[in-house]
Amino acid sequence: MNAKLLLCLSLGLLLPAAPPEKVILDLTKSPHAKLRNVPVSAVRINDGFWAARRKTNVEKSIPTMLQLLEEHGVMDNFRRLSGGKKTERKGPLYTDSDIYKWMEAAAYVLQSENRPELKATFDRLTNEILAAQEPSGYLNTYFQGDLKEKRFTEMHRGHELYCLGHLLQAAIAYYRATGERKLLDGGIRFVEYLLKDFGPTKRPLLAGHPEIELALTELYRTTGDKRYLSLAGYILHGDGERLNLASQQLVYMFSGRPFTDRKIIEGHAVRAGYACSGAADYFIETGDPSYGKTLERLWADMTGRKMYITGGIGSRSAGEAFGDPYELPNARAYTESCAAIANMMFNWRMLAATGEARFTDVLEQALYNSVNSGMSLDGTLYCYRNPLELSGSPEDRIRNPWYSTTCCPPNLERTFAMLPGYFYSTSGEGLYVHLYDNNDLDWKLENGNRLKLKVTTRYPWEGVVDLAVNPERAADFALFLRIPGWSEKTEVLVNDALAAAEPKAGGYMAVRRRWKPGDIVHITFGMPPRLMASHPHVADNQGRVAVARGPLVYCLEQTDQRDGAPVLETSFVLSGSAAKDFTSEFRQDLLGGVTVIRHRGAAAARPFGELPLYQTLDRAERKPGKPVDLVLIPYYAFQNRGPAAMRVWTPYFRRQAMK
Repeated sequence: MNAKLLLCLSLGLLLPAAPPEKVILDLTKSPHAKLRNVPVSAVRINDGFWAARRKTNVEKSIPTMLQLLEEHGVMDNFRRLSGGKKTERKGPLYTDSDIYKWMEAAAYVLQSENRPELKATFDRLTNEILAAQEPSGYLNTYFQGDLKEKRFTEMHRGHELYCLGHLLQAAIAYYRATGERKLLDGGIRFVEYLLKDFGPTKRPLLAGHPEIELALTELYRTTGDKRYLSLAGYILHGDGERLNLASQQLVYMFSGRPFTDRKIIEGHAVRAGYACSGAADYFIETGDPSYGKTLERLWADMTGRKMYITGGIGSRSAGEAFGDPYELPNARAYTESCAAIANMMFNWRMLAATGEARFTDVLEQALYNSVNSGMSLDGTLYCYRNPLELSGSPEDRIRNPWYSTTCCPPNLERTFAMLPGYFYSTSGEGLYVHLYDNNDLDWKLENGNRLKLKVTTRYPWEGVVDLAVNPERAADFALFLRIPGWSEKTEVLVNDALAAAEPKAGGYMAVRRRWKPGDIVHITFGMPPRLMASHPHVADNQGRVAVARGPLVYCLEQTDQRDGAPVLETSFVLSGSAAKDFTSEFRQDLLGGVTVIRHRGAAAARPFGELPLYQTLDRAERKPGKPVDLVLIPYYAFQNRGPAAMRVWTPYFRRQAMK
């Protein structure tokens, strides 16, 4: 190999000649992936649940967020370094990542549709960002200029690699959208800077906030340069532990020691989720069994003992961290929007590695509830934290247009923009259907046979889903239909014939046959309201239940209670049959169109404000008061009409015990 070719390879300049696929993860050559991504561009989401959300994201959220980023000086931080503007640096040390996440959101929009003005904006931002890059390749507006001597000396908090990771992800998404690689080349120059000075036998390198690991792995998948995967492995292996991190607090526990040493999921929830995502990417490429065992162990700890019913993670405000097992307070729940997104990312990669529906179930749980709650219905207000109970006081204004730490808004925007890429996967056997909403798929099976699929449904409001299957030519393959774990009774028909007596909930039902154009699959998921109880060790939820329907968790919000009873002083009155006690009704005029759940409950016999702090048990015994009609709305829609009392977990009485 001649020197010029070697240099080109080392800089990642020789990318595949074919146009890149517009996928979230390029698993085409990943040796340990059971499933492979379907491009974002291959799925068109039609009018229905997610289409309105995505339209608002493109037309309101993304434009207004860029305005706010500009108003708060995020881009000026780059211009001051290039000489484009005289100003002081503004914002926390990690603000570079916010514009990178915004750019990634824009890139995924461009993967779905042609928007010349958005592309022109991306290109302009690229030029302004790269104008601030040093000839060495280093690029970080906080550690350039006066703080240059501090770069890579505060790795536990500096976010240098975190910002680079988001730069790489934006650049890769844009390269896949357009084939243009200017920003990608800039990101590669920074990675080459790292490879020159850091690593085994060189200076140690630590990712204080994980993100770089999954970005480097995707860069490897994009360029084929294995040095990038090796660098991700070096960081995950914890070789940077030679730095003295012994004094760091729990918030940094997912940094500075080998990933495979971890026994429980702990520390900063976003960092933990990103670390697990990067490790899952590394596992998919290497098949290292120690990573597989660790990922399973951490996933089981998270979903079995530390995850909210909404799919949110991170219960403590201190350190934005996981708490102890079953430490899941409702009003104090931190559940950062970014943490719910990290939960999605982790489960998406575990699904790719295993093909198992338990990961899709958690992904859907987080997406429809804790991720979806993070952005207001009008697309201009955001939740940093997503509690499960609110008092209704003015201090409980959870939705805001701006935060000094602006990680969540553009993270939500990029998630909604890339959403079509989560709907399907392929394997050598056929097509996997993960999520259900109105959409058209136009893609190919791994044997090259073209396949079109049209999905028609009112999911998640109704459980009926129709899939029109149209292969390019009649062919034998399997259609793997996800049967959600919450669907206790499911029926699947193919061309009006029963496909299976009782499909197993929480798995993929494989329909293997010779498919021909015009075949119709008709699915009916059982979708009655469900009463959910939590583990006895979850102190806040003792004597309480939550209501769910389909993939959605519901809540009581004061705004909907026409009887005026304070929601924090009401109870459910249960007969033992949820079907009798709770009824569903679709309201087109409410919150953009939602199914509400109605219940004849009870208000407190005496206002709580009148009760003494302590009293004898015989006097304190709870009694149901007057009957009241209660209305529950989907949790994701809370506080879209201003601050109001809200809760997910509600006390209850047994009707038999009241007689």
